[in-house]
Amino acid sequence: MSRLVRLLSLLSLAAALAAAASCAVGPDYRRPKFDTAADYKEAGDWKPSEPSDALNRGPWWEIYKDDVLNQLEVRIDISNENVKAAAAAFDQARALVSQARAGFWPTIDASASRQRSGGGTTTVNNGTGTTTTTGTTGTTGATGATGNSRATITNSAGLSANWDLDIWGKIRRTVESNRDSAQSSAAALAAARLSAQAELATDYFELRAQDQLRKLLDDTVEAETQSLKITESRYKFGVAARADVVSAQTQLLSSQAQQVNAKIQRAILEHAIAVLVGQQPAAFSLAPSSMRTDVPTVPAGIPSAMLERRPDVAEAERKVAAANAQIGVAKAAYFPDLTLSGQDDYTGSSMSKLIRASNRVWSFGPALAETLFDGGLRRAQVAQARAGYDAGVDSYRQTVLAGFQQVEDEIVTLRVLQEEAAIEDATVAAAREAEKLTLNQYKAGTVPYSSVITAQTTRLSAEQTALSVLSSRLQASVALVEAVGGGWDAKQLPLP
Repeated sequence: MSRLVRLLSLLSLAAALAAAASCAVGPDYRRPKFDTAADYKEAGDWKPSEPSDALNRGPWWEIYKDDVLNQLEVRIDISNENVKAAAAAFDQARALVSQARAGFWPTIDASASRQRSGGGTTTVNNGTGTTTTTGTTGTTGATGATGNSRATITNSAGLSANWDLDIWGKIRRTVESNRDSAQSSAAALAAARLSAQAELATDYFELRAQDQLRKLLDDTVEAETQSLKITESRYKFGVAARADVVSAQTQLLSSQAQQVNAKIQRAILEHAIAVLVGQQPAAFSLAPSSMRTDVPTVPAGIPSAMLERRPDVAEAERKVAAANAQIGVAKAAYFPDLTLSGQDDYTGSSMSKLIRASNRVWSFGPALAETLFDGGLRRAQVAQARAGYDAGVDSYRQTVLAGFQQVEDEIVTLRVLQEEAAIEDATVAAAREAEKLTLNQYKAGTVPYSSVITAQTTRLSAEQTALSVLSSRLQASVALVEAVGGGWDAKQLPLP
């Protein structure tokens, strides 16, 4: 065994020298170039109404200062099945890196066996013929002889080692490709996590908008109930027509119908949030709460920063790097493989005396293998690898373009909705004042009840529109945070 150890030491030295003198074939990776604009077109002189730099300090959702939302968001990593699946995919990719790195080291096998073997039995008869006896022991009689072969036992034990020397960098390129793929999986995990977090925040703010709508309808129903009582009182004293009572009842019933219908969308959103945090809808509920009226968001920054901050862009870029390394793997097939191998075996009939020089057989030496003809297989594999790289570059650039589009979309949405919100707030104030004045005029008998209905309908519509704008602004704020990466940075990618 000591000889094999010495041979392995020599083999290690030879491999180290070979690695030092070797080179990795194939192109070295360079990140695809992408010329970015100096600034986003839709930003102009727009400034977020409530800017925050919280993305640089911690979880992005904390800029909304909502304790319930904070508690829900932290459950994404623990319970969301899509995020857990992405985490498992990253673990799988990281394991592939370890598998590829194992190729740098020799494979050492140990074997041991014990075999029992023997020959057949022959019988010699004097009167009918003669058969050659192969046995070494037996008995003889008057009419013939019977012989039995003796069983033999063979014991063997040994070690063997094989080392594929990475002269042309095939293993190194494979490790490089798997490492880049693992980083791509890590970026995919970050993208899945960010997507789930943004979807949760969006659904949460929509649900709170439904809570606010329900409160608005409750107030409306209460106000219209009072209007119906006033109308019935006026009709009782003969100062109002029966038609006014019917109109008031119709208006109240219409608002009550909206009040009941509002429960549907809220329930659907509550179910969606339950699934996002990994719970069954039947076991999850959120108590109604008021809706925030301000819309915090973050500056979009400059376009070039987006290339480092969006996990989906990083995922696409890492896939390009992995595909580039595969070109080197394919090109390495053109060159011969050099393998060092060693073997040390002992074979004998006695187990106690097995390890001795007379029972030993050993071997050591290099083996060189080269494919002389493959019908164009290697050329096709290189072409396939190059095409995969080109496809990855195109996909990366498309992902970047889509990212720029998303940021521009959310900037213009926030900018316009901010202007619209100011107008809607003024509209609501005017509608409320008009409703109040019209109701007083009806009580004084100067306007018909149809004017009251018109004022109430206008006020309710204005408040619903203002609420819709506020909800849209909050959702656009979440979408912009997601579009700029949610505080994530490519520097967070692990090195498997």
